[in-house]
Amino acid sequence: MSLRINDTAPDFEAETTQGRIRFHEWIGDQWAILFSHPKDFTPVCTTELGYMARIEPEFTRRGAKLIGLSADPVDRHGAWAQDIEETQGAKVNYPIIADPDLHVAKLYNMLPADEVGSDGRTAANNATVRSVFMIGPDKKIKLMLTYPMTTGRNFDEILRVLDSMQLTSAHKVATPANWRPGDDVIIAGSVSDDEARATYSEGFKTIKPYLRTVKQPGR
Repeated sequence: MSLRINDTAPDFEAETTQGRIRFHEWIGDQWAILFSHPKDFTPVCTTELGYMARIEPEFTRRGAKLIGLSADPVDRHGAWAQDIEETQGAKVNYPIIADPDLHVAKLYNMLPADEVGSDGRTAANNATVRSVFMIGPDKKIKLMLTYPMTTGRNFDEILRVLDSMQLTSAHKVATPANWRPGDDVIIAGSVSDDEARATYSEGFKTIKPYLRTVKQPGR
C-alpha cells in the first residue's frame, strides 16, 4: 500500500528503547516526527540522531514528539545510543523503534512487502529506510521525505516545515519559497479581497490577483 500526504499514518505496536508502544496512542494530541535508519552503527545516521537529540527541545516547545526507527533489535539501539552520546555530545532521550522484522518499514512503504527480515541484511539492503514522516495530532501524514544514505538530513528544514504547518493550520495563509518565521506570508486563494481587508487591518500587498502577501499573523 502506497502512502500519500493526508493519509492516516499506519498504527502499529513495537518495542522501543523506552518500552513497548502503540504508535497512535504514543502520539496522543501532539505532532510526531518519525525518522528511520537502515541499520545501527551507521556513520551518517549517528550524526543525525545526535543532532536531533540536541535540538529536541525545539520540537518539544512546538508540541512535537520525536521517535527514531532502525532495522535492528532494541539491545543494539542501546549500545548505539552510547556511541551517539560519545561522538555527538548529546544524549538521545527520545525513543528508537526496534524493527528487525521490517514490519514498520514495510507498513510505511519504505520497503516492499515481500522483503525478508533483517538477519544478514546490510544497510545497503535497507537503503530506502531513510525517511522522515511528519504526523499531525489528527494522525494524518503531513510530510514525507526520503534521503540517500550518503546525504545527512537537514532537520532544521523539518523544524521550518513544522512552523509553517502549525501557522497555516491556524490561519488562512500559505508560506512562500524559503519562508522563515517572521517573513511575510501568502493569503490563501479561498480568502476574498473583502475578507482579507476585514482580517488584515494593516493592509496587504497584491502582486497578482492570485498572489497577495501580508505580514505573518500573530507577529
